[in-house]
Amino acid sequence: MSGAGTRFASCVDFDFGGTSWRALPQCALLWRSREWLVVADVHFGKAATFRARGVPVPRGTTAANLERLSGLIDSSRPRRLVFLGDLLHARDARHSEAMRLLAQWRERHRRLAMTLVAGNHDRHAGAPPGTPLEVVEEPWTVDGIAWCHHPQQHHGASVIAGHLHPCVRLHGAANDTLRLPCFWQRPGLLTLPAFGEFTGGALIARESGDRVIAVADGRLIEIPAAVGSP
Repeated sequence: MSGAGTRFASCVDFDFGGTSWRALPQCALLWRSREWLVVADVHFGKAATFRARGVPVPRGTTAANLERLSGLIDSSRPRRLVFLGDLLHARDARHSEAMRLLAQWRERHRRLAMTLVAGNHDRHAGAPPGTPLEVVEEPWTVDGIAWCHHPQQHHGASVIAGHLHPCVRLHGAANDTLRLPCFWQRPGLLTLPAFGEFTGGALIARESGDRVIAVADGRLIEIPAAVGSP
């Protein structure tokens, strides 16, 4: 990824790891040559898990995330959907209404191949019941791309990962600040924003040469280093 200046776009096409990609404002990535749709950190059932532990949080986040995914599938018509870890939030979620919705959604897209690169939450939660998909361990290397949940460097491959839920902080007038999820790229590593709506985010430690593309109101925003600095 390369470029400078602040730009607003509905999507951003770029080269990484010797192949072509498209960043989407739904916090998703499209591998253009293979027609794969990629998302990270959906955390299905997180709200249900909180409610099961007595924390009053809003309902409907799983249904909303599934509808967003369906919209992406319908518009991009991918050959494969890849989840970069943390598909489920916790084992408590396996017995919730969220799992019924997830199974129905998987049946709706039964012809679409799906792969989960296991993340730290998946190891505790297990694979979702009634939702057939391939589960692989990181790094899962395909055509010189190492698919991971945890951001890392990998010898001989460019890494695409999740886990961090990266966000960038923008500074406005009158000491106003705004945190936005972002795509965060540095040599050999691209970290995706969290797809799930109920996931939170962590501010990135941006270094010279990094490229940051923030997601805001259905648009992608190129963030110059001076703008996105803490």
